[in-house]
Amino acid sequence: MILFSTLWKEYRNYYSHSRPILQSAGMTGAVAFPLFYLLNVFRDTQSFDSLGLRVVATLLCLCLALKDRWPEGAKPYYLAFSYLTFFYCLPFFFFFTSLKNDGGVVSVGNTLMSVFFLILLTDWRNTIAMLVGGGALATAAYLLTTPDPSMPVDYFGRLPMLILIVVGGSLFKFTQRQIQAERVDAATALAGSIAHEMRNPLGQLRHNLESMHRALPLPTTTTQVLNLDVRQLNELYRHLAQSELAVQRGLQVIAMTLDEVSAKELGPDGFSCLSAAEVTDKAIQEYGYETEEARSRVLLEVREDFSFSGDETSFVFVLFNLIKNALFYMPLSPQVRVHITIQDNQVRVRDTGPGIAPDVLRHLFEPFRTAGKSGGSGLGLAYCQRVMTSFGGSIRCDSVQGEFTEFTLTFPVLSAQEQEAHRLAVLGRAQAAFSGKRILIVDDDAMLRLTTRHKLQPLGAEVDEAANGARAMEMLARQHYDLVVLDLNMPVLDGYAVAQRIRQGQVPANRDVCIVACTSEPAHLARVKTQKAGMDGFVGKPFDQLTFVQTLHHALTHPVHRQPSMALVGRKVLLADDNAHNRQAVAAYLARAGVNLVEVGHGEAVLSQVQSTEDWDLILMDINMPGLNGLDTTRAIRRRGNADAPRVPIIALTAHADQDTMDAARAAGMDDFLIKPVDAPTLYEVLARHLAGGENAAFTAMAGQQAAASGAAIETLQLLNFERLESYKRIDLLEVSMPVYLEQVAELIDKLDGCLARNDFQDARELMHSLLGISGEAGAVALHRLVRRCYVPMVAEGRWPQEADWLGQIRALAHRSDEALRAYVRSQARAESVRV
Repeated sequence: MILFSTLWKEYRNYYSHSRPILQSAGMTGAVAFPLFYLLNVFRDTQSFDSLGLRVVATLLCLCLALKDRWPEGAKPYYLAFSYLTFFYCLPFFFFFTSLKNDGGVVSVGNTLMSVFFLILLTDWRNTIAMLVGGGALATAAYLLTTPDPSMPVDYFGRLPMLILIVVGGSLFKFTQRQIQAERVDAATALAGSIAHEMRNPLGQLRHNLESMHRALPLPTTTTQVLNLDVRQLNELYRHLAQSELAVQRGLQVIAMTLDEVSAKELGPDGFSCLSAAEVTDKAIQEYGYETEEARSRVLLEVREDFSFSGDETSFVFVLFNLIKNALFYMPLSPQVRVHITIQDNQVRVRDTGPGIAPDVLRHLFEPFRTAGKSGGSGLGLAYCQRVMTSFGGSIRCDSVQGEFTEFTLTFPVLSAQEQEAHRLAVLGRAQAAFSGKRILIVDDDAMLRLTTRHKLQPLGAEVDEAANGARAMEMLARQHYDLVVLDLNMPVLDGYAVAQRIRQGQVPANRDVCIVACTSEPAHLARVKTQKAGMDGFVGKPFDQLTFVQTLHHALTHPVHRQPSMALVGRKVLLADDNAHNRQAVAAYLARAGVNLVEVGHGEAVLSQVQSTEDWDLILMDINMPGLNGLDTTRAIRRRGNADAPRVPIIALTAHADQDTMDAARAAGMDDFLIKPVDAPTLYEVLARHLAGGENAAFTAMAGQQAAASGAAIETLQLLNFERLESYKRIDLLEVSMPVYLEQVAELIDKLDGCLARNDFQDARELMHSLLGISGEAGAVALHRLVRRCYVPMVAEGRWPQEADWLGQIRALAHRSDEALRAYVRSQARAESVRV
């Protein structure tokens, strides 16, 4: 089994960037097999030739050549099919016909030709495996189909020549591949150097943004903060959030580029069950548009949502690439529109740009190829293909010059059993974490408190409720809680004020309680504001049970605002980095943790400090320093180590996140690994683990948290979120909650009408906030998206929506949603009565 796995991995790597060769080989075989049969018939050679075997070989090669015509569901198996085709058409076919013809010069020539092709088309391991396997199978078939078999001695006597050809051809090709590998290594080294140089200033920028974050007033839902109007404050937070998001995305693009250059394999270990509509919406919202006009050009149409197994960050980057490519020609083609459609387990990204020429289209997914854009690396679409292949899916491009370009992402169907298994696994992990814990729900909406309580039922936690912020503070003063689910928009004492008072110590027993916000604000804005207020996470309304549980579980196990471990207080740490700005950021984090820190700028200074005293608790060491680098410095420290003294943990600091760097750090004697720029929670966690006596074995590469943004225009043909409605049905809340939700929606729209008539923007914004949450909770997904589209400029920019008759659109869609929801409730009631 291990042998087969190794062979398949080598074959897959061999064709990781050269799949078009397979189609060329298929075309050659589809022509050659019938052509040589006709030549044999024309010459009347009297030799053995099988029309049936040649028909099979021709059909296999023809299928290989026509990859573009394959059904989307079959394309993930194309590479395995090519392996079967080569196995049958080269070693098996030619060995078998040669044995049937008792050897001879022609047979030897045919065999050598097949070996040459096999050497060209596979790596050396699979060349040998196919020759041995195909030869053995051909020999067995010969013995079974020949009445009086006799092994041709002359034919087998040429075996040494065959071995020589295989060895010589493989060595020649190995040399060529080695040259290619050296080129890739050089490109990887260059990319790594560029990444190092880029990560340092990005880390400095992140530190400066964090300083600005700390200087801002605390967020609030009231109208005035100090001398700032709340709209001005939100504007500051919005710019800060966009800047932090740009830095984070820049770091992730660097990581993505390094992964693509080094052909890092994407494994399924970190995959989770994702909603195509939710992740696509997130990508559209988070993309860094250059102008508001560009943002308005991207439309999402959810005809039928589906779930798939994959990595959210990787898929978001795939969509980033496609959106970027689609908007590239917008300055030259003002009419360009980008329409993203979700349906039939596919995500289609179609733009009305200039299109792609057919000769470019054929090579579009090859590395270092671009579609005529200057300044591009040519890695984006190759990365997209690798991501989709790792998901078990595929990506294709159709284009007509002067009309359109459409990328189709096809995903394997995730069965109901697989989705249920994922749901149960998530709930099981959360249940283990929350069993016996105490949770407080704080929300002024009684219905939302009820639905939130029901979503928490499987966790086995004790759940209390508070109807407002003041009541929550009273309960927190009397009882210890492990987690607080906190609505932000509440009268009198809003969620921000509650979190602020908790963190200030007004309820000492719960000062460090985990806090998760529930909000309808744009996600990128909510993230920076909730962090500023001292919260550990947030969930956007509406939220399904699985997303809610996962958010709470992550916040409980990875709290953002947990105080640094007491294991850090008073510890003596040596920080070595040649970049003063990098040291400044790390030093600020460690100062807040009570660490006694000494800073140096190069390896010789590290050795001098270590020689002068041996009472260091830990060393943070940059790998790339002038003179004596971090690896050589670590080796010198380990060589000079006192056997009687405890081993000092050495943590690597570097912008290089590749496996070779990690292996080199480990071999030099380093104990752990931090990727620049370092964030405070990760730094505290790693240091606490080593200073508390934890095992020094885990090398961790920390990925940044995904932040959400908003503002892309969204259209949908899907009125209802049936998964949400089914979840209400499972907990017997469907018939109870829907009438209440629908009455609230109608009431809110009527009140909005009055606000619009008297131009009361403040009250209208509050009503839109409520309508956004209620429509989402009710499962009216189309209405929720429309309300969000209108609500974003109100909260982020402090202005009325610009769309014509926006409230009329909301009212009309609310009416359709009301009818659809009531019809759904009636149908479920009828179905239940029939079952009874």
